[in-house]
Amino acid sequence: MMFQEIVQVFIVGLLIFLPVCLIYKKAGFHPAWAALVFLPVFGLLLIFIQLALLPWPNLRDKKDLLS
Repeated sequence: MMFQEIVQVFIVGLLIFLPVCLIYKKAGFHPAWAALVFLPVFGLLLIFIQLALLPWPNLRDKKDLLS
């Protein structure tokens, strides 16, 4: 019984992890930060805070090219 729940949580985590990994990659961050998804309760909150408040590295590179 407990094994099924663990497998379900892992599958749901992967379904969230893969898109977040792609978002981090496109934003210019290291995709390994997507592992925060697996932190209980605060994982997604930390991801949203990081993506919302930190300057994205790929935007910094574009600003350097424009000036």
